[in-house]
Amino acid sequence: MLARLTDTIADTGLVSIEKRLVALSAWQERILNSGHGRLDLGDLAESQGTPAERTLLSRSDEVLNLLLTFDERDRQLIRDVLRTITSGQKLDLERFGRASAEMIVALRTAEELDDYTYRVAGCVGEFWTFLCRRHVFPWASLEDRVLLEKSVRFGKGLQLVNVLRDLPKDLRQGRCYLPEHELNQAHIKPIDLLNPAHEARVRPVYDRYLDEAEAHLKSGWEYTCMVPYRAVRVRLACAWPVLIGLETLALLRRRQILDPSGRVKVSRGRVKRIMAGSLLLYPFAPAWRTLGRK
Repeated sequence: MLARLTDTIADTGLVSIEKRLVALSAWQERILNSGHGRLDLGDLAESQGTPAERTLLSRSDEVLNLLLTFDERDRQLIRDVLRTITSGQKLDLERFGRASAEMIVALRTAEELDDYTYRVAGCVGEFWTFLCRRHVFPWASLEDRVLLEKSVRFGKGLQLVNVLRDLPKDLRQGRCYLPEHELNQAHIKPIDLLNPAHEARVRPVYDRYLDEAEAHLKSGWEYTCMVPYRAVRVRLACAWPVLIGLETLALLRRRQILDPSGRVKVSRGRVKRIMAGSLLLYPFAPAWRTLGRK
């Protein structure tokens, strides 16, 4: 809920970038230091298009108070991950705040894209792992360094799938997460990506990131298989996003990537089959492990 709240602040387009950055910084300070005094998010709440987000902002103090119900070690883990997530949201605002379909802003390098996927998702993999090692399977004999490395790649892979799937929509909001340096090498400008006719020229750059996302998710599957067999719910909670993510990548390899008319999405029926298959095969470890390798 804390992360959802910071994301809501960052995405409130009817409020100026400057006000959103100030609100994000103030909210981050409250999270990190349990600051006292009510933070007035009234302007932001009134600008929300959905009742749920208005309610969330109006009850932000209640959300923050929940943080104080955790013990000190868990509070610190939560604060650490929120610090990283919020830094990514602020950087995104500063980078893309004035972007538009007429003035597309692109990330400059592959390193910037990697940093972005870490700040908004890779760090969550670490957080999830720290919590599970403390509360769910502290008894397990695992290579924690390897587990943490794979957890970061797991998160990055899921976010990279989102980036690649949402390319047409993001472009029409002025955001291009495909690095400008690589687009230049392909002799294409970010503004050209608004035209589906340029599909063939951008496809090699796009396919490279499909391969990277797949490699990250395969690492996420290895992470899933490292989770102790007895931690069934944690394993399944990891397995389903990986398998659905891999299915999404397979669809993206076959679709027109610059066409804004249809968002690529795994069908509900296919999701149910993935979930059912993973449950049926779970008792049979060798067969279950192959699910993420096909």
